Amino acid sequence: MMNSSTAATRDVVVIGGGVIGLSIAWELARNGVSVRLLEQGLLGQEASWAGAGMLPPGNPRQAKTTEARFRSGSHVLWPEWSEQLRSITGIDNGFHRCGGVEVQPAGSLESLDERIATWRDEGVTVESLTSTELRQRLPALNPEISTGYFLPELGQVRNPRHLKALIQACLSAGVDLRPGSPVIDIVRRGDKVTAVKTLSEEHHASEFIVASGAWSRTLLQRVGCDLVIEPIRGQMVLLNTPKVLFRHVIEVGPRYLVPRPDGRLLIGATEEQAGFEKRTTAAAIAGLIDFGRDLVPALGEAQFERCWAGLRPYAPGGLPRIGRVPGTTNLSLAAGHFRAGLQLSPMTAVLVRQLILGQQENEWSADLAISSAT
Repeated sequence: MMNSSTAATRDVVVIGGGVIGLSIAWELARNGVSVRLLEQGLLGQEASWAGAGMLPPGNPRQAKTTEARFRSGSHVLWPEWSEQLRSITGIDNGFHRCGGVEVQPAGSLESLDERIATWRDEGVTVESLTSTELRQRLPALNPEISTGYFLPELGQVRNPRHLKALIQACLSAGVDLRPGSPVIDIVRRGDKVTAVKTLSEEHHASEFIVASGAWSRTLLQRVGCDLVIEPIRGQMVLLNTPKVLFRHVIEVGPRYLVPRPDGRLLIGATEEQAGFEKRTTAAAIAGLIDFGRDLVPALGEAQFERCWAGLRPYAPGGLPRIGRVPGTTNLSLAAGHFRAGLQLSPMTAVLVRQLILGQQENEWSADLAISSAT
């Protein structure tokens, strides 16, 4: 039953406690904003926790597309954010530039030349690899694979550690974190949202931000905005190898192997339209293990540790939606990042901070705005 007393008013209420919501809350709080964050479950335990933590490179000076500009902005911010979080919390999120190799399996008809050309056009360092150079970088790679390229600036982060650091940084900055607080309704008067309701309270603020990942669509429908953001299930496998077999990320299209410095290795990921059914399946997990063994045969001797699934929020067009919700003056959205939530989280937080505080926005951020036709 709703408590008759309402929670104290905050400048901003953020709805969603994944990496996007936590990053926004921290960025706003350290810029003087009073923030409350409401999360329906545990903080950082959905898609943010389930990913592999890969951070693709970018170059802001030559990026031409909205996606490239967004990605390159985060690429520049990651070292700074990681160092600041470690300084504040003492938690090392494991950020480092490990480099990544994109390979072409034997028998594949797809050429990597176009991807190499795209990276070069963006001003990103990329090295085309001969078969001999592939062997030198990845001795454990299946010898039948002879084509690939190397991205020396590709990075990775240990996403569970990063989320722990964000939670601690938010607390240090005075953010009022409320896990286990699902928002069940949005109170609106005309074009202004006045409060959001949880099971026990009303939460008032000057500004409200929906950052609820795959669950954002349901909340937006409460204010008459039916924006398509759908859950796409991704399954992952974690192995433990007796020794580190390679140190670079290996990618084949949307699938990958991500080595950790401690010998653990992630294999991912599937893309499945399964609604909100977050579970693993025998067929998908077996397929991922087979994929890993095909690339690196020695993984057949690795120890299986665990597997899991996450629900990634997909928005048509492949770009997240960041901006004011049409028909409202104080409700904003930051969702639809699909597979790029972790990597784009620093730049997303900056864009939202600029929007909320009325600061000069990046020219290209208008391309992420929410259309009234969606």
